[in-house]
Formats: sequence, structure tokens, C-alpha cells
Amino acid sequence: MSARKLVPPAAAAPGNRWLLLIHQLPAKPDYFRVKIWRRLQRIGAVAIKSSVYVLPFTDQAAEDFQWVRREVVAAGGEASVCQAAFVDGLSDAQIEALFRAQRDAEYAELALAAEQVARERGREVAGEVARLERRLAEIVALDHFGAAGRRAAESALARARRRRSPGRRPRTAPAVSGAARGRTWVTRSGVYVDRIASAWLIRRFIDPDARFRFVTTQQHRPAAGEQRFDMFEAEFTHDGDRCTFESLLARFGLTDPALGAIGEIVHDIDCKDGKFWRSETAGVERVIAGIVRRCASDSARVERGATVLDDLYGAFGPRGVGAGAGANVRPRER
Repeated sequence: MSARKLVPPAAAAPGNRWLLLIHQLPAKPDYFRVKIWRRLQRIGAVAIKSSVYVLPFTDQAAEDFQWVRREVVAAGGEASVCQAAFVDGLSDAQIEALFRAQRDAEYAELALAAEQVARERGREVAGEVARLERRLAEIVALDHFGAAGRRAAESALARARRRRSPGRRPRTAPAVSGAARGRTWVTRSGVYVDRIASAWLIRRFIDPDARFRFVTTQQHRPAAGEQRFDMFEAEFTHDGDRCTFESLLARFGLTDPALGAIGEIVHDIDCKDGKFWRSETAGVERVIAGIVRRCASDSARVERGATVLDDLYGAFGPRGVGAGAGANVRPRER
């Protein structure tokens, strides 16, 4: 196996297509092994040995593996993340085939569940269809090499969707604003769902005069007046099983149910653990993915994402956020 220490994706050596997570889990507690296995399944990693998992080398894969590595080390285990040109004598084509086989198995499982829902009569099936739609979106997002089973799964879900009964939209209360103002908030560049949503939350409900900086290193040391979020060792980041958005809600005492609902969506997209299974999650994930593809700059992603989150908050609450604090959410970079 040819591997080397992980470097930023932009600096990846030619031919180093793969990321490896090499880990040794602690003997106790027993449930931790299952927890890590489920997390690896959620991010789409493929096992090539009992303690070695592989993903295609991308920014998202590097972030996902680093979070798993940190969780393993925090529990008393050992873990490393490496780039690899080839894996244990396997060719690139053989590794791709492993990914397609794993996705095909997941598509087949989803198709079977969808067929069962499609046969149901005389009961509410909207919740189950929403769960399957969320699951399909997760599999598709991890289908890096075009597994053949996708078409059958989509067809089965379409049949189940025709059996769906309309659900009810939740009605919730508006939020209250925070008191902190005028800080510079620092996060990693290449923002995705948790950082986009956290920036919106900060500007809308915590610090209406916030400025944002996007840095390329995890080791950024904050200057006076700066607060870091969604970075390693940040003042506001993942806490236990909470994503950064949820941590901000807890730390600033934001108890609005509409924000809680958004937090559940952000959690499931970011943490990939299927904790909440909200029906809206798959759609929000696709919209955020579209924003990321279309917007190259972090400030543009935050600005565009804020518009989506304003509308989402308005859908969950009895009134829109326009009447709340921080009506102008356009990000300002220092």
C-alpha cells in the first residue's frame, strides 16, 4: 500500500485518488464499535480490511474522515487519515467496483422497502415515503461511480410516492435575537451546510453586525474580538453528537422550535447519522448542494444560503424572520 500523510486536497499529489482511514478502536465501551461502523456507513466509506476504510479523495471526504478520526481518538483509540495512490494491491477499477457493489446493496434494500410501502393500503404512508426519499438522496450523494441499482430504486420509490397521503406542515413559534454584536467570526473556507447555516444563525439571531472570515487552515489562532466556529478547537463547534448549528442554539439559549427544526435538518445532513429523519431534509440537502456548485466564493454561498434559510424559517414559524433581528444577512468579509 502506497500512502502518505494527508495534505489539503488542492495540494494532493497526482494519482493519489484515495483517502484511507486506518484506525484501532478501544475495547470498551462495546457500543462504540457499532457507532463508528454506522458513521462510516453514513459517509459511504468502503472497508478493505477490518480497520481500514477508503473514500475517493475530496474535500468532503477529508472532513468526514477527520471527524471520525477525532471521535476515535477522543474515545481512547488510534486513527490516522492518509492519501493513497493504490490500496493493498487493488487497482482503481477494483476499488470503484467495491463502491458500486456497496451502493447497489443499499439501492436494493431501499427498493424493497419502497415496494412494501407501495403495496400498503388504507394507512398514512407520507412519513415512510419521506424517510425513503431522504435515504435515496443520501445514497445518491455517495454514489461516486454510478451504481446500476439506482434506476430500480428510483422507480420503486416513485410507485410508493403515488401512494403517499399529504402530510401537515408544522406550526411553530418565532425566534428571539441574541445580544452579542460586532465580532469577527472565523470558519474554514469551502463552507457547506453546517457553516452556511451557522453563519445565517449568527447574523440573524446572535450577532446582527457580525463579520465573517474564511480561512484555509484548521490551526487558525483567533485575534482579539474573533470567534471561531465549525473548526477544530473552535469556541463554537461540534459538541458531543451536536453539530455546530445545534451547539450555537444551546450556547446562546435559542429555544425557538423553528430554529430547532432547522437544526435537526442541518444535523442529519452534516453528521450523516439519520438521527431525526425529517421529511424536508433531502430537499434542503439538494438545494445546499446546488448553491455550493454554483457559488465559488464562501461569501456568496453564505449569502445565497441565507435566502433559503429565511424561507425555511418562515415555513416553520407563524411569521417570517423579516420582523426579527438582523434583517440584513448579507455577509461582510474583513
